[in-house]
Amino acid sequence: MTTQAINDPAALQDTIRETVIDHQLRQLKMPGALRHYRDLTRQARAAGEDVLTYLEAVLSVEMESRRQNQVAQRLRDAHFPFPRDLETFDFQAAPSLNRKTILDLAACRFVAEREGVILVGPSGTGKTHLGIALGRAAIHSGYRTRFTTAAILMNELLAAAADHTLARYLRNWARMDLVIVDEIGYVPFSQEGARLLFQFFSELSERRSILVTTNLEFSRWVDIFGDAGMTAALLDRLAYRAHIVVTQGESYRLRHAQARQVAQQGRQAAAEGN
Repeated sequence: MTTQAINDPAALQDTIRETVIDHQLRQLKMPGALRHYRDLTRQARAAGEDVLTYLEAVLSVEMESRRQNQVAQRLRDAHFPFPRDLETFDFQAAPSLNRKTILDLAACRFVAEREGVILVGPSGTGKTHLGIALGRAAIHSGYRTRFTTAAILMNELLAAAADHTLARYLRNWARMDLVIVDEIGYVPFSQEGARLLFQFFSELSERRSILVTTNLEFSRWVDIFGDAGMTAALLDRLAYRAHIVVTQGESYRLRHAQARQVAQQGRQAAAEGN
């Protein structure tokens, strides 16, 4: 308690009120309001604002605090392997990619409409980057998102089936608004793994938005799923009401590795010159 509060009855009363308000805001779990209401009180008094304007300001900072906390939690829950955003995507290196199409997808209307996205292209052409960026955009738009790879998903489905928790596992995924499955086509699936993946996509299609990335043309999906009939049925489900985006060009990773090598050689040459 300050000396001013001790010597000034009005200041003392304010201090007591603030102590009570602090306790109430903690009980109500309103950390944003707790952090900012004192500053807002001083600003409101200085500006001569009415009570409703002040109350609106306090509630606004609380709502923004909760939104930021929710976004941060959903980003953690999404299990992205690394952060990627469209601002860092090199569209100039992918001249065949329609930038407007990607930016339209980033508005996340496809999630609201429960539509799908299929990113098809050679390895290293930015499919994972785009998938993560769209997933993060969905989270910032208020949607629950989860990322995985096809190999990890298959192993988790097999484990869930083995210990009789498959129904619960699928229900957990069904809580998501957007499901992202990366790297379909990099490894072949076992017969049981392929069957479980088909079940996974079948139960979520049209109920949730699904985004997949693949390095294989659709005609080659049978190579990894094995069964032609099941593969055709799966593609039918995934492609129905889906936005299909083809990525082409030189591998990002190869190009960046070459750029690093050139830069390293330049540093070495400069060091030798000195």
